[in-house]
Amino acid sequence: MVLKVSEIPEEEMMLSGTRLCSGCGLQLAYRWALKALGPKTIVTNPASCSTVCGGVGGYTPLKVPVFYCCFETVAANAAGAAAALKAKGQDKDIVVLAWAGDGGTYDIGFQGLSGASERGDNFIFACVNNQAYMNTGIQRSGATPYGAKTTTTPILGKQQMNKNMLKIMEAHGLSYIAQTSTSHPRDIYEKFQKAREFNGKGVRYIEILGTCPPGWGFPTDKSIELARLAVQTGYWPLLERIEGKLVISSPSKRYMDKTKRKDIREFLKGQSRFRHLKEADFKIWEDYIDGMWEGIRLELEKQGDL
Repeated sequence: MVLKVSEIPEEEMMLSGTRLCSGCGLQLAYRWALKALGPKTIVTNPASCSTVCGGVGGYTPLKVPVFYCCFETVAANAAGAAAALKAKGQDKDIVVLAWAGDGGTYDIGFQGLSGASERGDNFIFACVNNQAYMNTGIQRSGATPYGAKTTTTPILGKQQMNKNMLKIMEAHGLSYIAQTSTSHPRDIYEKFQKAREFNGKGVRYIEILGTCPPGWGFPTDKSIELARLAVQTGYWPLLERIEGKLVISSPSKRYMDKTKRKDIREFLKGQSRFRHLKEADFKIWEDYIDGMWEGIRLELEKQGDL
């Protein structure tokens, strides 16, 4: 079922004045996630670019309560908030959102996320993946993809592919897992609404590709274009895993067919962090994407959905 524009509420949970960079994909993702969850939301946010969003000098553009915490404690904070709401009998009305970057998800914050997932704590965990520690100087993270130059991989770029975080979270047996992109705000909205519908069924995990002009090295007006290319090249499939079952979201279904995908070079060459790549490096990316989609195809066949 396609969501109609008229069904999206006009009320904004994020106002102007976020102090985030021009062209920041995170800002768009945050706006649509909060719009989907509504005013009865409590956010816990670790050290990340999102902490800049909160404003300075006692002013904030956010219309929901936000607790800022250490890198490693975002899931623990969310678990505590969820437990308090349950004790007060408010856990059905108010949703808890842990909103982290890739450093606070893949690396420093992973132990808390894994523990909360294993315990079945009741909150949504969202990772806005801009593929490096952008707020602290563009250092490599576990989410940084192969070949990307960062301040800690300045010559050849990172020589390892990123972790497969969706598979890691799948291994925890979560009720709802989703992947989306800042290029598809309606998809973001629908997936956060769905995650809310799974309230009471433990941690729900959503990962969003968040474009970053200074960290990736592209003009600010190309942010949405690059996020869309990530989807169109097949690199970043929009998908869900509902009670363990894999579902490919409609914008990405056509990219099951390799001939429908755009060349990954269109995505990579638009960013200065990848301008040093050679043909052999592009082949590594192509093999990665082909292998990922082959795994998706085999799983869908096993489910009887192909």
